[in-house]
Amino acid sequence: MINNLIYFDNNATTKVNDEVLAAMLPYFTETYGNAASKLHAQGWAAQAAVETAGKQVATLINCQDSEIIFTSGATEAVNLAIKGIFEAYETKGKHIITCKTEHKAVLDTCAYLETKGAELTYLNVNREGLIDLHELENAIRPQTILVSIMAANNETGVMQPLDQISEICNKHKIIFFSDATQYVGKERCDVQEKGIHCMAFSAHKMYGSKGMGALYVRRKNPQINLTEQIHGGGHQNQRRSGTLNVPLIVGFGKAAELCRENYWNNSAHVSKLKNYFEHQLLDIEGLRINGTTRSRLYTTSNITFPQEIKITSLLSKYAFSSGSACGSHLPEPSHVLKAMGLQEFEIKNSFRFSFGVYNTLEEVKLLTEDILKLAEG
Repeated sequence: MINNLIYFDNNATTKVNDEVLAAMLPYFTETYGNAASKLHAQGWAAQAAVETAGKQVATLINCQDSEIIFTSGATEAVNLAIKGIFEAYETKGKHIITCKTEHKAVLDTCAYLETKGAELTYLNVNREGLIDLHELENAIRPQTILVSIMAANNETGVMQPLDQISEICNKHKIIFFSDATQYVGKERCDVQEKGIHCMAFSAHKMYGSKGMGALYVRRKNPQINLTEQIHGGGHQNQRRSGTLNVPLIVGFGKAAELCRENYWNNSAHVSKLKNYFEHQLLDIEGLRINGTTRSRLYTTSNITFPQEIKITSLLSKYAFSSGSACGSHLPEPSHVLKAMGLQEFEIKNSFRFSFGVYNTLEEVKLLTEDILKLAEG
């Protein structure tokens, strides 16, 4: 059954690329040393592999490899960024600005910090899922130390105006952190051009393995400080302790390299799939695409269907989602769609289809044909 399921849930996770898997395997079975072992060849080889991967990941986002911290995933990277920055700068101020449509990794971390004395402002979004830049600037106080706005929403694919957000943050000398988990590896992401000070992202959203993420932390102009959250050995320049997961780091590096090399081909292919899918369904009366069409990931379609179309009947044949995979165990309606103004009955009939490089046009045609049959009754 699983092998016959056609997969349209690439925002939840992606298939590991064959080249990525091949790059990782020797570091499980042959070159299996600890990168912190400094006295023998196995340790040296492991450390060299980590350094190469660090350069590959850094090149993808145009930063220095010394500005990359490897983590167990984007959730840990988000926690390290927000908690670490709050603790490092709380003598300056305790005010953080974020957005109501952020991933739960950000929202839950911010809620935790509120119990530690942080003051939070949660920005609204409009019907298209975009923040109001005037609301952002008006929310800034002398005590504001951090703005945390995601690059692209995991449920709708809506991309926030990073350049303009960074301009506001730089003008007020406030740190700008972005959860770019869905963004990096899909869209061009140059942290220098975007003016991002700190950014979380993950390997398994770009055809790498689960359990591996990274946090970019700018080291100059301005230098961003953060307090270590995991102690025990002072690894990664005292910023994140723990034995490095060499095979997964190697895979992350290879995935980053492949995303950079294949960006135009991948984006053209996946864009064609998403555009075909949406255009085929537009004649269904009462159907609505959620999120701006002007600034949305080319991978993502979040659609509200008329109540009479029972989309869940297709789950035996296709893999897709009702929202965030990280929040799918929760009974309440999507907080993202709720913040965008959808009613509860609309949210219950909204589903996310996220396309990837391994999908084919033939698969998308099958999906659209089956949805159109349901619409016809």
